[in-house]
Amino acid sequence: MSLPKLWPALVAGGLALAMGGTATQGGFSGSTSRTAGDAAVATAGCGKAPTLTSGTHTIQSNGKSRGYILKVPDDYDKNRAYRLVFGLHWVGGTATDVATGRTVETGTWAYYGLQRLANNSTIFVAPQGLNNGWGNSGGEDVTFVDNMISQIEGALCVDTSRRFALGFSYGGAMTYALACARPTVFRAVAVQSGGQLSGCGGGTQPVAYLGVHGIRDGVLGISGGRAMRDKFVRNNGCAGQNPPEPAQGSRTHRITTYAGCSAGHPVVWAAFDEGHIAAPQDGAGGDSGSKTWVPGEIWKFFTQF
Repeated sequence: MSLPKLWPALVAGGLALAMGGTATQGGFSGSTSRTAGDAAVATAGCGKAPTLTSGTHTIQSNGKSRGYILKVPDDYDKNRAYRLVFGLHWVGGTATDVATGRTVETGTWAYYGLQRLANNSTIFVAPQGLNNGWGNSGGEDVTFVDNMISQIEGALCVDTSRRFALGFSYGGAMTYALACARPTVFRAVAVQSGGQLSGCGGGTQPVAYLGVHGIRDGVLGISGGRAMRDKFVRNNGCAGQNPPEPAQGSRTHRITTYAGCSAGHPVVWAAFDEGHIAAPQDGAGGDSGSKTWVPGEIWKFFTQF
């Protein structure tokens, strides 16, 4: 899933928009806070017939009509509180790309490979960014996520202690913005090859953080990924270190779990010897939804909670 040559211009636009930060605009941030170890809070959708089903939905957010794709478990149980996972697309990508996995391997790569691993245990959401990106001007994309959570949890039974977000590239940038702005809403995030493009309103509280980045990334360099990681190394109280990374040309990956982090707020860093791709595979080049190690690591990180 390498990016087109129009990336530099789009990045510049994203950076300009992101300068507005991620201020809350009547958002969700204070309505269901939690800390590590909190019990789940039953949502309004629990115990009643679901009023949202799998498919494309629209919602009004900041005066704009916004869309998202929802995947509800096939055997949905109204009395079971489900994990909720947001998958955010890359620049030029779409919610459909995330929901189907068609850019890498249709089905296998749906929701960055997590739908297959979830085996009907999770509600998935693929939001659509404005102009196929996540400029987050004035915090509008954070508010969009707030609004989706409110709508989904009013219609379906969700475990409020297990909300997660992940994304690649610009989607990683937006995931990072959510980690900064909504650390008490999301239990953990996974930032794949991201950059600081969508702002970081707040950014002072801990949240479980997994960073994945290619050492030869020529689009959003790994130095930026390290800086984003290090913010949460500090926020989470972890012991600072320079984690080992694979040698260039090795076509391998190395994973480091930081020591000393505060309870419930681990930080994990996964560096791989490749460029700006979402589904790297050891020993071979290019994206492979069925051969990549990344979904397994993200799923393991999320499901520890």
